Amino acid sequence: MNNTLKNALVYQNGKMQKMDFSFASADASFLGAECFQNRNIAVFPGFCDVHVHFREPGFSYKETIASGSAAAAAGGYTDVCTMPNLNPVPDSAEHLNQQLELIKKQATIGVHPYGAITIGQAGEALADLEGMAEGAIAFSDDGKGVQDEAMMRAAMIRAKALRKIIVAHCEDNSLLRGGYIHDGPYAKAHGHKGICSESEWGPIARDLKLAKEIGCAYHVCHISAKESVELIRRAKAEGVDVTCETAPHYLLMNDSMLQEDGRFKMNPPIREEADRQALVEGLIDGTIDMIATDHAPHSAEEKSRGLEKSLMGVVGLETAFPVLYCGLVQKGILPLERLIEAIAIRPRERFGLEWNEDYCVYDLDAEYKVEPEHFRSLGRATPFAGEKVVGKCLLTVRGGKVIYKSEE
Repeated sequence: MNNTLKNALVYQNGKMQKMDFSFASADASFLGAECFQNRNIAVFPGFCDVHVHFREPGFSYKETIASGSAAAAAGGYTDVCTMPNLNPVPDSAEHLNQQLELIKKQATIGVHPYGAITIGQAGEALADLEGMAEGAIAFSDDGKGVQDEAMMRAAMIRAKALRKIIVAHCEDNSLLRGGYIHDGPYAKAHGHKGICSESEWGPIARDLKLAKEIGCAYHVCHISAKESVELIRRAKAEGVDVTCETAPHYLLMNDSMLQEDGRFKMNPPIREEADRQALVEGLIDGTIDMIATDHAPHSAEEKSRGLEKSLMGVVGLETAFPVLYCGLVQKGILPLERLIEAIAIRPRERFGLEWNEDYCVYDLDAEYKVEPEHFRSLGRATPFAGEKVVGKCLLTVRGGKVIYKSEE
């Protein structure tokens, strides 16, 4: 069997180059490279997502580490970082070890858990950061913002001493006022309660001042507002050790595209076109370092209650590359190299995750429709359901082992 792709598109040294690519011996069961010699086949480094929810322990009916790993591998991801809104919350070495044991038994990819910033993510007392330092990739209270400035200051001081990153879900609860989608034209036209952008950028501004003062490494989760982009751009120019992420839905959608369906509800919400454009500009100029999916599965029932009452969160590991490739790269908005940097290279650099020559193989000619019923994730809610996309993952290899192979 011929396991060499002739003249494939391969990401190497920061560029996409046409070259021959030989599969490792572990991929010997691959369909045979000769099947794809006339296709537009690309070989990318294994993708890395620093913001996912695998729901174990505590909520395995939404997602398990096994199902989340399968979904990640099917999207080309070989490493992910899992958020701490679990039961028990990983706020101590004992609680974190429960999650690590599940990961050891179930994960087929690299799964790197966050430790919580505060006990129970309640914001009232710092978690045992020292006890978790060895097993946690970083510290976050994702799902809840740290409301108290003194608490965040104390967390940054401790994290700096431990050489760990503070990863912040920035949300000012006092400004939410019962909102559940963006406080924009759609909310006003349809009688919904809106979430203002200041509830996001206000805490970012506070934290950036603290990070500059303390010298702590600081990462901002899922930014969605144009003001957030500008604040981070200025902070980087001032030398603050800050990075940030956004998600595919914020880069590709605005609130005029919302529908009365729970699959359009996430936190923070999809905002206006000016916000979307600012995010794209920030991604192009490097203000936004990386793209994370915020893969957040819920049960079908939990997402069936419309915009007002559905739980917040959508899935994204199996759709991220194709929707971004179609929406940004094929339209000439973003170079393919910059996309790969944002979903594979920069996340690893920032969070100290090794590559180990993991890779995924994509057919850039494959056209298909996003069909959630075929997802490997237990979650099905995505705003991209039914969309026609281009770019299909054929193979994902981690540590020389095939962890996903397309049925095709």
